[in-house]
Amino acid sequence: MKVLLAAAEIFPLVKTGGLADVVGALPGALISAGAEVRLVLPGLPAILAGVEGLETVCELGAMFGAGRVTLRLGRIAHNGVSAYVIDAPYLYRRAGNPYQDGDGNEWPDNIQRFALLGWVAAHLAAGELDTDWTPEVLHAHDWHAALACAYVASHPGQRVATVFTIHNLAYQGLFPVQDFHLLGLPSRLMVSQGLEFHGNLSFMKAGLKFSQRVTTVSPNYAREIATEEFGCGLDGVIRVRGAAVSGILNGVDASVWNPATDDSIPSVYSARSLKGKGVCKSALQQELGLHVDAKAPLLAVVSRLTSQKGLDLVLAALPTLMQGSTGGGAQLAVQGNGDSALEAAFAAAAARYPGRVAVWLRYDEALAHRMMAGADAMLVPSRFEPCGLTQLYALRYGTVPVVRQVGGLADTVVDVTRESIQSDTATGFMFGQATTVGLDHALARALDAYRNPALWRQLMLRGMAQNFSWDVAAAQYLSLYSELLTDRVVGSAVAVA
Repeated sequence: MKVLLAAAEIFPLVKTGGLADVVGALPGALISAGAEVRLVLPGLPAILAGVEGLETVCELGAMFGAGRVTLRLGRIAHNGVSAYVIDAPYLYRRAGNPYQDGDGNEWPDNIQRFALLGWVAAHLAAGELDTDWTPEVLHAHDWHAALACAYVASHPGQRVATVFTIHNLAYQGLFPVQDFHLLGLPSRLMVSQGLEFHGNLSFMKAGLKFSQRVTTVSPNYAREIATEEFGCGLDGVIRVRGAAVSGILNGVDASVWNPATDDSIPSVYSARSLKGKGVCKSALQQELGLHVDAKAPLLAVVSRLTSQKGLDLVLAALPTLMQGSTGGGAQLAVQGNGDSALEAAFAAAAARYPGRVAVWLRYDEALAHRMMAGADAMLVPSRFEPCGLTQLYALRYGTVPVVRQVGGLADTVVDVTRESIQSDTATGFMFGQATTVGLDHALARALDAYRNPALWRQLMLRGMAQNFSWDVAAAQYLSLYSELLTDRVVGSAVAVA
C-alpha cells in the first residue's frame, strides 16, 4: 500500500506542537506495518537542512506568488523516510515559525504558502508530478494540508483515497473570501456547502467536506467535536459526515520518549528500578532553582501557554497550593511560552514564591524530557484537548498526570477511585468542570496520594505499564486505508457493471 502523508511540521526538524511529533513517528510505524510511505513537506529552512540527498523531481515554475517552485525528493536524515520537499524560497525560506514571524504575526501570504502544499500533495497523488511513484492513499494533516482534499475532489479524474486528520479543530486556517481566486479552485466550491465559513474561506472545512474519511487524534475528541461546545462552529459539518468521522489515538515514539534510554535526562530508570527518577528530581530542582527537597511533591507544566490549556486555572489554584493547606511544601515547575499575559503571570508567580515556583518561558526539547523525568506529577488542565501527548509522555516516565476529563485525556488516564485502586487500573487524577474548584480538588487528592508512598508507587508503575505504542495506531490507520481502497474497488466494479 502506497501512502502519501502531507503536513507542515515534522519532529525533530520543525515543531510547534504535537502535530510534529505525530508526523515524525507515524510514517515509521506505517512502514514497519508493511506500507510504503512518503511525506510531502514545505521547504522551510530546517526541513531543507534535515532531508538528505535531495534530487529534483520536477520544476513547477511560477505559482502561488512564487517565481520558482521546485519539487525535490530525498530522505529524512534521522529516520530515512522518503520525503518530497517543495522548494519555494519566496514562500518558505524565512525566519520565524511555519505560521508566524518573530513577533508572532501571521505571515500575510499563508493562504498561498499552504495552498501550495495542498496543491502539490494532490498532484502527486494524481501521479502527475512523479511518474515513478503514485500513492493509493493521500493522508492530509490539519488545516495546513487540508486543501489537498479539495483539489482532489474538484478533479473528476482523481482516483486516490483521501483521509484528513484533525489535530486541533480550534486552528482552522481562515482567510478572506476575496483571496479565493489565489487558490485555483472552481468557484462552485466557494459556497456554504463548500469552503465558505461565516464570511471567510476555511482550509479546515476543505478537509472536513472533501476528504473521504475524517479522523481525529482520539476517540473521545471525535465525539466531542460533533457537539456545539467543542465543534468550534463546525459541529454541524461534522455531524453531517456521521460515521465517516472517527478517532484514532495518538501514540508515543518509544525511541524518543523512554526513561530507560533517554540521553537527555541525568539518570535513566525503568519500572524495574525507579532509583534514577529520584536523581532526575533533585537534578531538576537544582537546575531550575527550586529547593532541593526529595519529599516535596514537584508538579510540572510542559505546555503552550494558551487559554486552551487551562493554565489560568493553575494560576488561580497556586495561592492555595503554596499556602500548604493542600500543598504541604509543593513545588511547581512551568515550561512553555505563548500568551503574553500568561507568561507575565507565571513570571510574577516565580518571583513571589522563590524556591517553590520556577518558570522557563520558552520551549526546550531536552528540558521537556528532564521535566518529564524529574517531576512527580504533570498538570494538564485543558479546556479541550484533542489527544494530548504530554500526559502520554508523563505516564511513560512514571510521572502521574492530573488532567481534566476531556478529549484524549479522558481516553488515556484512569482516575484514582477506590475501585480503580483495588483493580490496579488507576493512573492519574481527573476533574470535570474547568474551574479552580475542580482543579483544587484534583490537586488535593493527588497530594494526599503522594503522602502514601505505596499508593504513589502503584500509580507510577501502572502508568509506566500502559501501551500507547504507535504500532497500535498504525494498525488502525492501515485498516482504515484498506477499507477505503476496498470501497473504491467495489465502487469501480459497480460502475463498470
